[in-house]
Amino acid sequence: MDTEERVLTNLRKGIVEFCVLAIIGEGSAYGLALARRLEADGLVASESTLYPLMARLRMAGLVDSEWQESDAGRPRKYYTLTDAGREALRAFQSTWEPLRDAVDRTLRRPS
Repeated sequence: MDTEERVLTNLRKGIVEFCVLAIIGEGSAYGLALARRLEADGLVASESTLYPLMARLRMAGLVDSEWQESDAGRPRKYYTLTDAGREALRAFQSTWEPLRDAVDRTLRRPS
């Protein structure tokens, strides 16, 4: 793994869970749909990355899950935010922009 890949991997680790919470905050979603959206946005490389994260979010009480019948065949596990998940997302949103701006200022500062 080269340096850029290592940096990106480390940054994703701390951010992806909040991106998942943001997507679920738009409305309940099932795993494959979440994985496809995160992959399209360049945040998660595969479904195998997502499911352990979803289990951690559920164990932390940030999301609930329930099985629902699907017109496409097998039932799907849908995830929804809990009150704690909404609070965690709100906290991330209120800190993300100032943090992003501080990093941008630091990186743009002339040497």
